Amino acid sequence: MRIDPSDLGTFLAIARHRSFRAAATELGVSASALSHALRNIEERLGLRLINRTTRSVALTEAGKLLFARISPAFRDIDDALEDLNNFRGRPAGTLRFTAARQSAQLVLLPIITRFLKAFPDVSVEIMINDALIDMVAAGFDAGVRFGETIAADMIAVPIGPRHRFAVVGSPGYIKAHKPPATPHELKGLPCIRYRFTSGVIYRWEFERGGIEVDIDVEGPLTLNDQDLMVDAALDGLGLAYVFEAQVETLIARRRLLRVLADWCPAYPGFFLYYPSRRQLPAALRAFVDFARDEAA
Repeated sequence: MRIDPSDLGTFLAIARHRSFRAAATELGVSASALSHALRNIEERLGLRLINRTTRSVALTEAGKLLFARISPAFRDIDDALEDLNNFRGRPAGTLRFTAARQSAQLVLLPIITRFLKAFPDVSVEIMINDALIDMVAAGFDAGVRFGETIAADMIAVPIGPRHRFAVVGSPGYIKAHKPPATPHELKGLPCIRYRFTSGVIYRWEFERGGIEVDIDVEGPLTLNDQDLMVDAALDGLGLAYVFEAQVETLIARRRLLRVLADWCPAYPGFFLYYPSRRQLPAALRAFVDFARDEAA
């Protein structure tokens, strides 16, 4: 029985992503070729490592043990190869980011655009995922989130400007309903609710003069995408609670009207986060420094 390091790399990619399609994309092969390669590995080992159905991919107990034992070794190999970048004139390689849609749109992508112009030997992949995931296990270098959603064992760096939220409705909606003067007056008004990937309905958060209020709003429509919430507000279905940057142009054009602006303070905004490691990859270190300089 002979298992090559490349075979183990194939297994690791599938185990990290829990998806043949995503692992195939990372490795630059077809999903069918990856499935065939895994089958060969399992036959040589005489063990099933991964249970797969049409809907799911899950590690067996043997697969979990193998993943836990070889993952640190492959990270050490990656670190050793990354050390060679110190001999290069400039950073090179691929950076993989995970980010929620709004953090990617409002903060990450604009910085990435400028970063890639400054570091042409680096390539970037951004995966949109509103759910909180095990970033290391999934093979990501870094992510962007609000500060309160970042795990305590991560290093977090402020990225981009401070952000405010805005409560907005269409002119027709405002004409048909008395605009709320306080957050408590949202009770009984049709609002567009937001559901997190976890299933939790977001309670709208407000603060003024040191007084903090969160309201469990009601309404005919619940969505899990803020861009759709803006569209629904434009259609007059209710008030929406979204990032100010998403709607400032629509507000300026009077396509949406803002309420409760004095109850929507600025928040610290988004953070770039990454795991604490012995040494950062050169490309990630360059990006962290670049993002810090932009925030200064």
